[in-house]
Amino acid sequence: MTSGLWELVLKGIWTTVQLLVLSALLAGFVSFAVGIARTHRLWIVRFLAGCYTEVFRGTSALVMIFWVFFVLPVAFGWQLVPLWAGTLALGLTYGAYGSEIVRGALNAVDPAQQEGGVALGFTPGQRLRKILLPQAVPETIPPFSNLLVELLKGTALVSVMGMGDLAFSGNLVRLALQESAEIYTYILLIYFVIAFLLTRGMRGLERRLKAGLR
Repeated sequence: MTSGLWELVLKGIWTTVQLLVLSALLAGFVSFAVGIARTHRLWIVRFLAGCYTEVFRGTSALVMIFWVFFVLPVAFGWQLVPLWAGTLALGLTYGAYGSEIVRGALNAVDPAQQEGGVALGFTPGQRLRKILLPQAVPETIPPFSNLLVELLKGTALVSVMGMGDLAFSGNLVRLALQESAEIYTYILLIYFVIAFLLTRGMRGLERRLKAGLR
């Protein structure tokens, strides 16, 4: 490939990494906010959080991207740039899956730990911060690692908006060179390398959190 085509691929990698980081941050915030709400003592909070989870788990991420990018401007009169439209759609969608991970981890904490917090006079917020989350967060890392890899693969969906991510840039290079097998093999390898680095980093984070807990 020429230097110009390699530059196009590198820009695509950078765009994909930007989208991954931004949507992962949003998904992480949504995961914990909704996951904690799913365990709230008030039924209305649990109900609303459950509705959010079911709606976003039950809809297609691709259609959600279309909706955010094409329907929101018609409904509200303002247009998101592709990067922010992709971040919003992917973050909200994968955050719904992540909320179930957080809910399951919180419910898996030994109830005796909760009772101990009550005996010590902790408020619900203190029990959450000092007892539940420190024990639940390390358990969320392995499933979150899988979800992060799925999110990485989901970033390719933004190419439908004409956004210059890795998948979109790779397709442009393929059209320029008329070499499908070689180019798509390169793209697969790049996605694999990014996913491998993500899983290595998450495993390191899991070890550190569990060591701190001990």
